[in-house]
This record gives sequence, structure tokens and C-alpha cells, in this order.
Amino acid sequence: MVSKPTPMRVALGIEYDGTGYVGWQRQKSGVGVQAVLEKALEQIANERIAVVCAGRTDTGVHATGQVVHFDTTAERSDRSWLLGANSKLPGDVNLTWAAPVSDDFHARFSAVRRSYRYLILNRSYRSALSRHRAWWVYEPLEVRAMQEAADHLVGKRDFSAFRAAGCQASTPVREMSEVRVEKEGHWITITVRANAFLQHMVRNITGTLVAIGRGDRGPEWARTVLESRDRTKGGIAAPPHGLTLVSVEYPAEFGLPQNSCTDEIRL
Repeated sequence: MVSKPTPMRVALGIEYDGTGYVGWQRQKSGVGVQAVLEKALEQIANERIAVVCAGRTDTGVHATGQVVHFDTTAERSDRSWLLGANSKLPGDVNLTWAAPVSDDFHARFSAVRRSYRYLILNRSYRSALSRHRAWWVYEPLEVRAMQEAADHLVGKRDFSAFRAAGCQASTPVREMSEVRVEKEGHWITITVRANAFLQHMVRNITGTLVAIGRGDRGPEWARTVLESRDRTKGGIAAPPHGLTLVSVEYPAEFGLPQNSCTDEIRL
């Protein structure tokens, strides 16, 4: 009797332009990033592949530092996984690294922190080139007020006021280690870093900060919204196309490459 090959676990770093996808997850209607990635990997492995991601992204959301893992009996080098899959992937999805990992590694549950960046174009006229990369806000935004408001969100908090109505997370409590608002020329970036995020959490926070930046509310309003634990008390959800998953952090024991991309996802 011939014994079956022992499966091995492989981790991958991925970047993608989410414009043409219905989000990360495989869907019955519309194309998810997961589906095109699995199709490419199956052509390299010559077997069915199911990938698990660090964090699902919504329709139109981008990534420069998504991480996944999968199990396979196919024996391929890191270079073969990387170059082989990239040759099969569409131009808006790309692997950035591949590495073997131990069986106790899990792309989602082993992650200790995730970082997102929201990009805003703040000027009087829109951009034809960055229309799928940034939220165009034509009213002048006061960045200092936005940062003062953002400071109220740092720490271990109940983020019920910033979660989507359909969010299925078992708890609304998250530990936010950083919310940073920066401006360079006409560009404003909001960088958030936490152990995990709720559905639409970053977009809802961004909508509230933009309302404060416009002068519609004072910086203390962010704290009031947070403490209300009521989504209807906050600002609108920022559109998805300005949001990018930029990095996922893991314990050093897994020895994974740096998976965040330092390039600005803008033109």
C-alpha cells in the first residue's frame, strides 16, 4: 500500500487592486480575490488548493500586505510558488513572497497586529488617475483636529459605534495601538494599527474623522461616538476604494518576510 504524501503548509504575501473584485472572499456572484489566487495555485500544484487569509477585505478595498496560508502535497520551491503563481494571476493580483511555515501557523489566528491605511485626496478638483485609490474630499480638512479626535480611539476599547450592522465578530472590543493622521501636499493618510478590526471599522472611523476635519463637529465628538456604542451616532462610512490593508504582523518565531509594502498606493 502506497502511503499518501504528507501535506506541508505554505504562507504567501499578496498585493492586489481591489477595484474589479467583490472583495477577498470567494463568492457565488462576482469574482473574489481568493478565487483567482486559488485557481493560479492549483495550476502550479496540480491539485485543489484552499487558502486562508489574515483578514477579509470588502469590495473595492486594496492590499499591499495581505497574508494567506494553504496546505499542499506538491513539492515546490519558494521561487516556483512565487513566479509560477504570478505567471498565472491577472495583472491586478500579485504574490510578493512565499515561505514554508510550521503546521501551527495560521494566517488569521497567528496574527498579532494588522495595519490599514486610508488615503484622501483633499483639494478642490478630483483626480482622474487616483479615482480608484483615494477618497476625494473637496472641502479643506483640518488635520490637527482629526488627529486630536483620533487620539481618543487609541487603547483597548469597545468599538461597537464603528462596526457594520452585519458584523459577525463575537466581541466588539479591539486594542488600537495607533491612529495617525498625516498630510503631505494634497494627500491625507489615516494609518490605523490594531490587534484586529471589525467589519467596516476603519471606514467608519475615517468618516467620523473627516466630519471633524470639515468642522462639522469638534474633536471630542470622536470620544462621544465611541462611548455611545451606537453606530447611528457616528459619521458616514468612507468609500471602500481609499482603503488598503498594508501589513499583518506575526510573532518572530515564524520567521516570515516583511510583508508590508512601503510604496504609496497612489498616483
